[in-house]
Amino acid sequence: MNWEIVVGIETHVQLATQSKIFSAASTAFGSAPNTQVAAVDCALPGVLPVLNYAAVECAIRFGLAVGGEVAEHSVFARKNYFYPDLPKGYQISQYEHPVVTGGGIRIATDDAKSEKLIRLTRAHLEEDAGKSLHEDFHGCSGIDLNRAGSGLLEIVTEPDISSADEAVAYARSLHALVRWIGICDGNMQEGSFRCDANVSVRRGGSELGTRHEIKNLNSFRFLKEAIEFEARQQIEILQDGGSIEQATVLFDPDSGETRLMRSKADAHDYRYFPDPDLLPLVIKKEWVEQVRNDLPELPQQKRARFVDEYGLSSYDAGLLCTDQATADYYESCVEAAGGKAAAKICANWISGDLSARLKRDEKEIADAPVSPKQLGELVGCIAKGTISNSVGKQVFEKLCAQPGGNAREIIAAENLQQINDSSILEKMVDEIIEANPGNVAEFKAGKAKALNALVGQVMKAAGGKANPQQVNALLCKKLA
Repeated sequence: MNWEIVVGIETHVQLATQSKIFSAASTAFGSAPNTQVAAVDCALPGVLPVLNYAAVECAIRFGLAVGGEVAEHSVFARKNYFYPDLPKGYQISQYEHPVVTGGGIRIATDDAKSEKLIRLTRAHLEEDAGKSLHEDFHGCSGIDLNRAGSGLLEIVTEPDISSADEAVAYARSLHALVRWIGICDGNMQEGSFRCDANVSVRRGGSELGTRHEIKNLNSFRFLKEAIEFEARQQIEILQDGGSIEQATVLFDPDSGETRLMRSKADAHDYRYFPDPDLLPLVIKKEWVEQVRNDLPELPQQKRARFVDEYGLSSYDAGLLCTDQATADYYESCVEAAGGKAAAKICANWISGDLSARLKRDEKEIADAPVSPKQLGELVGCIAKGTISNSVGKQVFEKLCAQPGGNAREIIAAENLQQINDSSILEKMVDEIIEANPGNVAEFKAGKAKALNALVGQVMKAAGGKANPQQVNALLCKKLA
C-alpha cells in the first residue's frame, strides 16, 4: 500500500563516571535502595549542584567520535515535570544549547550491500531520575533514589530510519561505539543503555505523520518488535479512516503490543528555563584537542585498516570490530601467528570456533579460554602446514581444557604433525582407491562430490593428519 515507516531514536546512555553528574554520590549498580543518595540528589533545601568534569569529557569524546560539533558554550536548563521519583520536581538537562550538535553514525542497509548515514540532531548532558518500585509493595509504590542524579548523555537522531531492522542496526552501532570509546558500560539489563523510539508512518513522499514515542526499550529484540507492532497498528488505524494522536506508549514484551502511557508532551509543556544554580558550560578548544588526541582508533577506521592491512573482506572486518576487545584480540592473534600471511585464518578461527565456544559458555572474549597468543601459535602451525585444520580443532579443544597450554607442545607430545611425505600419502591413496570402487566409478562418471568422499576416506585413515591439498592432487592425478 506504499506506506513508509519513519523512525527517530532517543538513546539515554549512562556515563561511566564513578560519581553522579552533580554530586559525589557513587554510581555503582546493585546497592541497597537509597544508600547512594547525596543531599543534592534528594533535593534537600539549600544544596547546590556541582558539575562532574568527567561527565563533560565523556560528552566531548562522543562528539568527536561521531563527527559532531562540540559547543564552546552550552547551557543547563530545568525540565519541569512532577513524578514521584524526581525529587526536585524538575530534571537538570540541556535544551536550546546542547553540548554536541550534528554528526552521524553509519549502518549497513537492510540489503547489507551499502551503508546509510543516520544523522544525529544533538547529544546533551542531563541527570537521571530515580526508580519507582512496584513488585514488593501492595497498594503503593516504593522509591529508590540510587539512580537519581546519575549522568546521562541523551543522543537524538534525525528521522532517518526507515525500518525496524535499520533501527536495530543503528542501536547496535551506537551501543558498540559508546563502549568502544569508554563512556558507557552498555549494560542494557542494568539500564545503562535505554532507547526510546519515535515511530510514525506516511504514504510514500508525503509529509511526516504523527508519532508515538515508545519508551524505555532495553533490548535490541524488543526495539525491533515494538517498532514493527506500532507501525502495523498505525497503518491499520489510518486505512480504517482513523487518525493518530501524539502519545507516549509502553511496549509489553509478553503480548508483543504497545499500550498508551500518556498523551505526548511537547517541549513547551516542560517550561524549560536556564538553571540559575549552574553557570554556562565553557569548553575550551585546548580541552577538545586534548580529548581528541586521547581517543582510540575508532571502529570505522579500524575496519578500513583491517581490510587494507590484512586483506580481510568488509564483512570479516566488521565482525572483528564489533567491540574493541575483539579487535585487540585479533591483532594480538595475528602477531603471534606470524603476521599478515595468517591474518585470514586468524579471522576465521575467532569468528568461527572461538566465537561458538564463547557463545556456548556465555562468556565475553575477555574471558576466552585461550589467550590470543595461544590461538595465534595454533594458527601459525596450521598456516605453516605443521598440522591440518581438522587436527587444529583437536588441539584447540585441548588448549581450552588446559589453561596455559602450548599448541606446539601438544602437537609434539601427541605426534599430531601433518603428513606431507608424498610416498606415504600415495600409498594411502592407492589403498583407498582400491577399497572404494563405487566412489571411483562415480567420479569417473562425472560426479565431482565423489572425490570429496575419497579425500575424506584418506583423511580418516590418516587420523586427520594427511595434507588435504596433497591428497586431493594425488587422487585427481591417479583418477584422471
